[in-house]
Amino acid sequence: MDILAHICCGPCAVVFTSNFEALDKEQNGSLSLLWHNPNIHPYTEYRARFKSAEAFAVASGLPLTVSASSGEGYGLRGFLRDVHGKTIDNRCEHCYHSRLEYTAQQAVAAGIGAFTTTLLVSPYQNFDAIKRIGTTLALQHGLEFVAPDFRAAYREGLTLAADMGLYRQKYCGCIFSEEERYLNIMIRPQNHAQN
Repeated sequence: MDILAHICCGPCAVVFTSNFEALDKEQNGSLSLLWHNPNIHPYTEYRARFKSAEAFAVASGLPLTVSASSGEGYGLRGFLRDVHGKTIDNRCEHCYHSRLEYTAQQAVAAGIGAFTTTLLVSPYQNFDAIKRIGTTLALQHGLEFVAPDFRAAYREGLTLAADMGLYRQKYCGCIFSEEERYLNIMIRPQNHAQN
């Protein structure tokens, strides 16, 4: 079965593709990658992750399609406009939905019968929410959503990615997760001091 995989970053792609190849040996399907991540902030972070994904695609020999929004300011304004007025605490589900919706649309346009996302690799993402959203979108678009659980290989993937010289991010990607990263760093020493 041919699958279009939304790629969030180089390190997660390493884990996903190396494990996918082991699973797909009997089916002889092809895997294509799609870059669509308008949530990533700031632009320098976006470019670093994109370059890492691009380098991975070249190294792995997998085709990489870049979303149209990536050439137009990378889509941050649209992402913020969509999140504005919604419950900020529910932003991750919105983010999963928007990226998976775009991936499903591109799979249909390319005549590919299944889609997935490398977000499923990270233990820091909500696996169950991604699977639920992907399955719902698959039904709506007449596709299959492939949701293997490769989280156990996450740490190994980081090592492989480092060996390949791929950039490793320090937070999920959006401005809110960046804020949380710095708040956690600032709060942690105070908490340890109290213990």
